[in-house]
Amino acid sequence: MTQRRGSRGVYRNKPAINNSATLGFEKRMWEATDALRGSMDAADYKHVVLGLIFLKYISDSFEELHARLEAERSQGADPEDPDEYRALNVFWVPPEARWSRLKDNAVQPIIGQLVDEAMEAVERDNPFLKGVLPKDYARPALDKQRLGQLINLISNIGLGDEESRSKDILGRVYEYFLAQFASAEGKKGGEFYTPRCIVRPLVEMLQPFRGRVYDPCCGSAGMFVQSEEFIRAHGGRLGDIAIYGQESNYTTWRLAKMNLAIRGIEGQIAHGDSFHNDRFPDLKADYILANPPFNVSDWRGELLREDKRWRYGVPPVGNANFAWVQHIIYHLAPTGLAGFVLANGSMSSNQSGEGEIRKNIIEADLVDCMVALPGQLFYSTQIPACLWFLARDKKNGRFRDRRGQVLFIDARKMGRMVDRTHRELTEDDIARIAGAYHAWRGDKGVGRKYEDIPGFCKSATLEEIRKHGYVLTPGRYVGAEKKEDDGEPFAEKKQRLVAQLREQQAEAAKLDAAIAANLKNLGFPLKEE
Repeated sequence: MTQRRGSRGVYRNKPAINNSATLGFEKRMWEATDALRGSMDAADYKHVVLGLIFLKYISDSFEELHARLEAERSQGADPEDPDEYRALNVFWVPPEARWSRLKDNAVQPIIGQLVDEAMEAVERDNPFLKGVLPKDYARPALDKQRLGQLINLISNIGLGDEESRSKDILGRVYEYFLAQFASAEGKKGGEFYTPRCIVRPLVEMLQPFRGRVYDPCCGSAGMFVQSEEFIRAHGGRLGDIAIYGQESNYTTWRLAKMNLAIRGIEGQIAHGDSFHNDRFPDLKADYILANPPFNVSDWRGELLREDKRWRYGVPPVGNANFAWVQHIIYHLAPTGLAGFVLANGSMSSNQSGEGEIRKNIIEADLVDCMVALPGQLFYSTQIPACLWFLARDKKNGRFRDRRGQVLFIDARKMGRMVDRTHRELTEDDIARIAGAYHAWRGDKGVGRKYEDIPGFCKSATLEEIRKHGYVLTPGRYVGAEKKEDDGEPFAEKKQRLVAQLREQQAEAAKLDAAIAANLKNLGFPLKEE
């Protein structure tokens, strides 16, 4: 199997991409760790668990190289020299932070203090992690017996050794846990996690092989993780993309830094509000992928009335949707592409000037594709959502000339239920959506010509969009799904259906009479009409 050096970790093999919401190993591990949560709030417990998983990973990776260096002492290797590890892009783990020390003291009442010391030591010796790791395991509210049990549980799972890396055990566990914590936290969970089946269509459609990739509201960095997996799956090189992200929530920013670190992805992830403290004011990105919070009303828009980003109209103070859209457009390179998630209302709203802003963006020929998503995809909201795809230049030579055209895809009927309340898009669904876009866009090597499919996709002109009042809801354009002809002549079908109706009416009359008789026998005669 082909191996590559990661920016963190000795070597990393190419893991298989798995879109499933339920994986046996991860599910069993989650159930075990969740059983130890007790009455602790999921929002707090996630930092306890994910911090320990991170520490176990870097310790496993360190110990593997440490053993190798120990065996090479006669050749001049020094297993206690931090530079030996940094030379191979492995996190140096000082003695007080090594997992073996925590495991040996798991049942001691000072275990919380020892974990805090371990986290502080790792941050001290690895500046990339400064201020990132949780360091409040000694707090009285955290049950130390349960903490010790959790350490013993995680001790039994290999995370950072070469075999585990080849299976991407850590990446799968970390993502599964993020998803489960998001589900447990409900609405708050949406602040840090975007379900993989929503990220995947964005990545598969944009195909960010090379250049600057930006997410102005990056959450726990899922967009970047999926971009990396896409590049690996298609034989590309990670060094061909540069990552820029910003996250306003400090604890979520820490999750993002850990999420990238465990996968060996280096990027510039800044903490701050993208509207009021844009940490990359001069960035012009080749690809922008984002899942902004829906319909935010308290974004302090009244302080930004004259902002230079509002080229297509000043967004309303009571809703940040079109502030996000214009922030994204502002940061696009001259040939840049963007894909992002918004609430369905963004496609049709005319409140507070939003319709005029949308009209101006459409007339500027920036909208490339619109995708209506099925409901119940998110852990945090039942608000229906859609995907927007923008292109700065629809005639840039990479694809066919698409000026004056927009592709509409209606995916509302797609997906499968994974539990009582959550749906996910399948691999086939994602492939169908991305395939239609690539065929329409004229990607090289697609191997098929694009065709409109009633009920699913339609290539519309700007003139058609004008006639619809600049509403971008795909259902208005794709039409009804074509029904297969069952071959039954109309006259025969009519006669059959009329006969069936009369049979059902007769049966209904019999049931009514039986019910009336039963009620009469019980002393509740129905009144005569």
